[in-house]
Amino acid sequence: MQIRIIPVTAFEQNSSLLICEETRRAALVDPGGEPDRLRAAVADADVVVEKILLTHGHFDHAGAAGRLARELGVPIEGPQQDDRFLLDTLPQWCAQFGFPAGERVEPTRWLEDGDEVRFGDQVLEVRHCPGHTPGHVILFHRGDRVAIVGDVIFKGSIGRTDFPRGDHPTLLASIRSRIWTLGDDVLLLPGHGPRTTVGEERRHNPFLQGAYG
Repeated sequence: MQIRIIPVTAFEQNSSLLICEETRRAALVDPGGEPDRLRAAVADADVVVEKILLTHGHFDHAGAAGRLARELGVPIEGPQQDDRFLLDTLPQWCAQFGFPAGERVEPTRWLEDGDEVRFGDQVLEVRHCPGHTPGHVILFHRGDRVAIVGDVIFKGSIGRTDFPRGDHPTLLASIRSRIWTLGDDVLLLPGHGPRTTVGEERRHNPFLQGAYG
C-alpha cells in the first residue's frame, strides 16, 4: 500500500490518500478541507477513489467529506457512531473557527471495533479509540505495519480532551489498550505533525510515562 500525505487547512491536518498499487484503487482519509487540492492530489496519483474514511468527527478532519463524497460519488465510512453529534454540527463548527462552510455528514457506514475496511486489495483493521472524541477510530494495515491514528496520539504528544465529550483518562486507556498492543515496530501516521512509531512513543512520549507507559 502506498500512502500520500496531503496537509490541508490552516491546522495542517494530515489527510491521507491510501493507494492499492495492484489495482490503482484508493481511499481518502480525513478530508478536512481544501477539496480542490485533494482532488488534484487524486488526479496526480492517477487512482480511482473508492471511499472516504473518517477517523473522527472534528471539522478539520471531516469538513470537506460531504462535498467530496458527492463529487466523487463514493461512500463515507467511519467514524464510530458516538461522533454523530460532531458530524451533525459540522457547519456550526466550521463557522465558529472561520473555516469555509462545511456540510453535515451522514456516513454510509459507521465503524465499530473489530470491523474491517476494504479498498482495492487492501484491508484495514478498525480499532475504536475514544478519548479525544467518543467515536474516534484508528485504521491499522497489518501487512505494512502502519496505523492511521488521527488525533489520538502525536509525536511527543496526545490528543486534546477539552472539546465536547473529550475524556483524558479514557484517551490514555485507549492508547494503552489499542495502540501499544499493535507492536513497537508499527509506524504511526498522526492527524497532525510528523510520523512516529509505537515504540518511540511508548518509551519517550512525556504524556504516557509512569502508569500508562
